[in-house]
Amino acid sequence: MIIRHEVGVPGLKKVLILLFSLLPASLILLSCSSSPSGSGTGSGLKTRAFLTSDVSAGTGLAGIYIVDAAKDLRAATSPISAGNTPGMMVVTPNRTQTLAFSGNGTPFSDNQFTIINNATETAAGHVTLPGLTESFVVSPDSSASYVAIPTAPVIGQSPGIVEAISLGSGTVTGQVNVPSAHFLSIDNSGNRILAFSDNSDSVAVITPSNIGIGNAVTSVCCFARPVAAFFSSDDTTAYVVNCGAECGGTQASAQASIQTLDLTTNTAGPASNVQAATVALVSNSTMYLAGTVPCTIQNVQTTCGELTTFDLASMQVIGSPVSIADGYHNRIALGANGQLFIGSKTCSQALCLSIYNTQTGAVVIPPATGDVTGIQPIATRTVVYVIQDGSLGIYDTATDKLQSLQITNLIGHFIDVKTIDF
Repeated sequence: MIIRHEVGVPGLKKVLILLFSLLPASLILLSCSSSPSGSGTGSGLKTRAFLTSDVSAGTGLAGIYIVDAAKDLRAATSPISAGNTPGMMVVTPNRTQTLAFSGNGTPFSDNQFTIINNATETAAGHVTLPGLTESFVVSPDSSASYVAIPTAPVIGQSPGIVEAISLGSGTVTGQVNVPSAHFLSIDNSGNRILAFSDNSDSVAVITPSNIGIGNAVTSVCCFARPVAAFFSSDDTTAYVVNCGAECGGTQASAQASIQTLDLTTNTAGPASNVQAATVALVSNSTMYLAGTVPCTIQNVQTTCGELTTFDLASMQVIGSPVSIADGYHNRIALGANGQLFIGSKTCSQALCLSIYNTQTGAVVIPPATGDVTGIQPIATRTVVYVIQDGSLGIYDTATDKLQSLQITNLIGHFIDVKTIDF
């Protein structure tokens, strides 16, 4: 049965009044999101940031949210599906794709590796990994990704592999056994990948073109709990970051340092000691290293965060280490005005973000609390996006404080942030 209600002229007048009374509220809601601008993307935005949320909360869904990074507004689109608990992301060098891993160790984790098409803002492919990963790199030509999976089972051998994934077909093309492989670094040409394993003083040098063929891995000693590497422009030398005692090193492997690795002969060179190093960033020939060391403050044993500036040309420390927030440092990025943002997790005072002025040497530790899981400077602007304790904070590098405009309609628990159009 259809019930029809006809509206006469007086009734119509009331309806029109109601509609116009609701119009301002509708405009307010629309103003909280950024509308399409005809760029050809699903959101229509030209300067996008992707943010991963690993939970569904309220009206928010787990997925990859899109933000207008020019206006600091959430896009008026639904999040991109990328598994149950999307977190870490990597953007390909040609910026046509974004890779996201869904896995946080909870029962909801699906260990899904998703390839996002940046133009259409949709998932172009999925691969289910045989375990959790905290590190994956992309070849310079953006054709392949290599994923470290430390707990992946290997028949007849210790767990741990590096898996190769074609970004064109979205399929696994091969793997090599590297026990407990945790972190990866890839050289400028894509001809060498260095893998760093937990509780190891060796570096696995991988030749990607030999994966699946044989003789793809060469193990090189003797380092001190290595965790990362940077490469000379000609790829003949790798500058290996040794974590030392902070990563479980003892005796000879206890000291954090920077150590050369000759990639023409696969031999380790001399090491130059630094205060502490779990994460590093290179700007020209200057390396910034952050880590945590035991210390004593007012006769109380505690831990202290340290930032060291290091010259790769002379292999020497520049000046004295600077005190920063403690914790396990694993996020670092250089923003506008020479402001270096360093993030950590499990910091003792819950103040896990430090901002170091590379021009003056001043350090600011903002009052925001919680683990820092994502840092992304916004190119052409003087702001930096920081994910801390599951929320996005937008910092002004001129003041090292949160700017007045923040995005208030992002609902979820956010993990990582990447810009894809710069």
